[in-house]
Amino acid sequence: MSAEKRFEIFRLFFSILIALLVSFALIFMVSKQPVAAIVALITGPFKSSRNLANVVEAMIPLIFTGTGVCIMFAANQINLASEGAFHLGGLVAAAFALKLALPAGIAPAVCLILAAAAGAFFTALPAILKIKTGASEMVASLMINYISLWFCTFILMHFILDPAAGAASYSLPKTAKLPTLFSGTRIHFGLIIALAVAVLGYVFLYRSKIGYELRIAGSNKQFAEYSGIDIVKVILISQLVGGAVAGLGGGVEILSPIYGRFTWTSLLGYGWDAIVICTLAKKDPLKTPLAALFLAYLRTGASIMARTTDVTLEVVQITQGVIILLAVAEQFLSKTKHRIIAREAKAALQKEGVA
Repeated sequence: MSAEKRFEIFRLFFSILIALLVSFALIFMVSKQPVAAIVALITGPFKSSRNLANVVEAMIPLIFTGTGVCIMFAANQINLASEGAFHLGGLVAAAFALKLALPAGIAPAVCLILAAAAGAFFTALPAILKIKTGASEMVASLMINYISLWFCTFILMHFILDPAAGAASYSLPKTAKLPTLFSGTRIHFGLIIALAVAVLGYVFLYRSKIGYELRIAGSNKQFAEYSGIDIVKVILISQLVGGAVAGLGGGVEILSPIYGRFTWTSLLGYGWDAIVICTLAKKDPLKTPLAALFLAYLRTGASIMARTTDVTLEVVQITQGVIILLAVAEQFLSKTKHRIIAREAKAALQKEGVA
């Protein structure tokens, strides 16, 4: 492992440590029982098998959207439409599960494929706008998320609404549901799909020709053009693949044992969480499960802390914000980085001289 990579790992852990210390300081400032709150935050997820299961259940959708954003951001395309793609993927999976009378085993596979296709189509829209009109993909994708929300709400209210269940669809058929992996929990087959997607995302980005082109275009667009790389193709493929992963995640989530009906009448926030995951994983899909596990663990602990003490969930949001600020700040510990790289280079030269 190079000195630069070791430094990035060190800087990330140091950023997390500082963020936690800031959170602990805030807890001591606002809480009448700060020690109990901190203990609940840190140890709460370990205190029961149910709490541990909650961590795993919460990390599954984060792996999907985190991996999708890693692929899109690797091409330097700041497409924020993974939020809408996730939402649309869930709606498509639920709608086709209700409308298609398919047998068990085939039904979830078909619904998930359609959810992935919907996600790919959705995130391709901002990319096409950028290619054809030069519109900022960040602004276009941010606005288009609300089109996804209201389109899905329209479909829910007019085509799959159960009048007896309020703002919810008819019950999803059992044949379309993903099986649980462990009895007594809601940890489901989506975990295996999510881990497979993270591995395949890594292979796509770092072990394939198109992934290499995608990363080169993201790091130096002019060099990529001079090298004969088709920038338009790279942009489209990165958005299609990233959106497909996010849409697949929405389909997996709605077909999981956690949901019995489609009830999403507001954006769930997994697309925004994906940016946190991507930042922690340094755009490496293989690291998204670890980043998702950390964020899910932190949020589960915060939920336990909010239920058992006088500290609210907003403390964890502050922690996330501090981690992101420090993780992306190029000047944070920059002098330490230069010293480490210079020391290693000097050692290598001395060794070469001795040899």
